[in-house]
Amino acid sequence: MTQDLLYFDNAATSCPKPPETLRAMRRFMEDGGGSPGRSGHRLSIAAGRVIFAAREILAGLFGVDDSLRIVLTKNATEALNIAAVGLLKPGDHVITSGMEHNSVMRPLRALEAAGVALTVVSCSAAGELDPDDVRAAIRTETKAVFLTHASNVTGTIMPVAEIGRIAGDHGILFCVDAAQTAGALPIDVGPMGIDLLAFTGHKSLFGPQGTGGLYIREGLEGGIAPLMRGGTGSRSEFEEQPAFMPDRYEAGTLNTVGIAGLAAGAGFVAAQGVDDIRRREEALTEKFLAGLRDLDGVTVYGPKAASRQMPVVSFRIAGLDPAEAALKLDERFGILSRPGLHCAPAAHRTIGTAPTGTLRFSFGYFNTEAEIRTAVEAVGRLRAW
Repeated sequence: MTQDLLYFDNAATSCPKPPETLRAMRRFMEDGGGSPGRSGHRLSIAAGRVIFAAREILAGLFGVDDSLRIVLTKNATEALNIAAVGLLKPGDHVITSGMEHNSVMRPLRALEAAGVALTVVSCSAAGELDPDDVRAAIRTETKAVFLTHASNVTGTIMPVAEIGRIAGDHGILFCVDAAQTAGALPIDVGPMGIDLLAFTGHKSLFGPQGTGGLYIREGLEGGIAPLMRGGTGSRSEFEEQPAFMPDRYEAGTLNTVGIAGLAAGAGFVAAQGVDDIRRREEALTEKFLAGLRDLDGVTVYGPKAASRQMPVVSFRIAGLDPAEAALKLDERFGILSRPGLHCAPAAHRTIGTAPTGTLRFSFGYFNTEAEIRTAVEAVGRLRAW
């Protein structure tokens, strides 16, 4: 990345990636790049080891005992579609929140049109969810709760463990969208009551785009149909999709070079420690929030407290459309941010910023306090124009 640019769009994709990610991908391609599970020769076996290593490191990060419960996908969206489309049938009832990304809302809306009952539980203007409201929405026919771990618009961290307990007490499945939190906030699927965990590889796990995954709790695969069917390299004598994990959901050749990068990125996270990453990003967020508090004409949305949100801050500058503000920040200051609705119109309706949305700054592990100071100064200067 050009050295004079300040990258504050980590909620969309992390940048830069650690050197380990780049080295692992290059090494895989230079050393042969065989197809995993499709042959018995040394390059195919080596590729299979790459896949296994990725499952192992990811399982360790999420508190999963059996790494074969990790299905590798191309992103969190695919993982969420496997969970929703494979699980829910006409007559079922599903609960979600008013802060969801379209990767949750669009599959659920499509299922609603096909006969699945959907309840969208309202959140506060700060994007916060009351667990009692989820409990009150449960019906006899409720099959599952789908919930973001943290909003990509405001960074608001949801009460996942509390919702997990409620779901477990009622025998309801709990699917969590961890696109914004995997690698940046501690996740332990057992104590948190998570049955299905969807995550992407290209954000806080520092992998490349085109990688992600879905954790499926043991015993659930029989009730979740595959999204696709095809070659797996296993049970090739049968024309039916294998029923065992993870092959049931991994039709077609995997993005092995991308998964090599994902394994390295996740390994970087494990080496730094998720708790330490969280502390660093929380400190950057608090510094930015403190700077914005001193600026008249700047309205911040969400919890406005770094301890209750991810390093994602949405705001508006009086008199400036978010898209115009983002363009000026890019052209005049080299600051890269994201304006608009952030693929989450429900969240913007909740916080009162639809239809134009907000300007979003999202920080990452490689941002610095000096960059935060520059960002606050730039917003102040932009406000004055």
